[in-house]
Amino acid sequence: MSIDLRGAPVLVVGAGIMGIGIVQVAALAGHPVKLFDMREGAASQALDKLAGTLKSLVDKGRLDAEAARAAMDRTAAINSLAQARDSALVVEAIVEQLEAKRSLFDELEGIVAPGAVLATNTSSISVTAIANGLQHPGRLVGMHFFNPVPLMKLVEVVSGLQTEPTVAEAIFELSKAWGKTPVHAKSTPGFIVNRIARPYYAETLALLLEQAATPQVLDACLKAAGFRMGPCELMDLIGHDTNFAVTNSVYEANFYDKRFVPSLVQREMVAGGLLGRKSGRGFYRYAAG
Repeated sequence: MSIDLRGAPVLVVGAGIMGIGIVQVAALAGHPVKLFDMREGAASQALDKLAGTLKSLVDKGRLDAEAARAAMDRTAAINSLAQARDSALVVEAIVEQLEAKRSLFDELEGIVAPGAVLATNTSSISVTAIANGLQHPGRLVGMHFFNPVPLMKLVEVVSGLQTEPTVAEAIFELSKAWGKTPVHAKSTPGFIVNRIARPYYAETLALLLEQAATPQVLDACLKAAGFRMGPCELMDLIGHDTNFAVTNSVYEANFYDKRFVPSLVQREMVAGGLLGRKSGRGFYRYAAG
């Protein structure tokens, strides 16, 4: 039997840049959306920023004012997962750590209905591993968006070994309804995009380690070759903490294949808090505003 999630109540867990982007897309598509974050006040602050983002789109003539108002009216920040019992879809966008995700979904199973779909926005962690221990592992599926969520069309619909085909198909169809371009993927290391992208970052980081060129030169070279963004500015946009975590995950999942080895350059940047745009400095400096 098929699952229809159009217009269904959505819970997004994680009020970071990915989470709030998912809220924006879902709310504009007509869903009532609740946002939860463990950090006190983070969800409310994220929705305030979203209101500013939508106002900016209205001011630029890219969004109807009534549509923006209606979308914000459909959103709410909650301070307890129990306030989202009616959710038909949960999209997790928290820290890229297996145990944190497992713990969250274990808690959610005791809150949402047995028929609710559980989706993880993981970039590279095994969907099969995240589902391990759940009472209903078949309803867990990967729904991997790309940053920035409102602009990037691709969504990887990732099936673990126990993901039910009807669940994956429901997320596939929902992604299309949200104006995205979904692709089915198996739960393999890095899925599709992050497996392909690792060399894009790794070769650049290797050249930086050797001091063969500056970030500016390497970005210019890759953009001249046809890439929309250079690897250094793209890592700054993603966040070096996230990018480094994904690299480590793919490296481990591939039995420490040297082709996916993490970079000392990026480890040093993460250790120093130079995370890119989110921290104000990565390979480049980002002034406030």
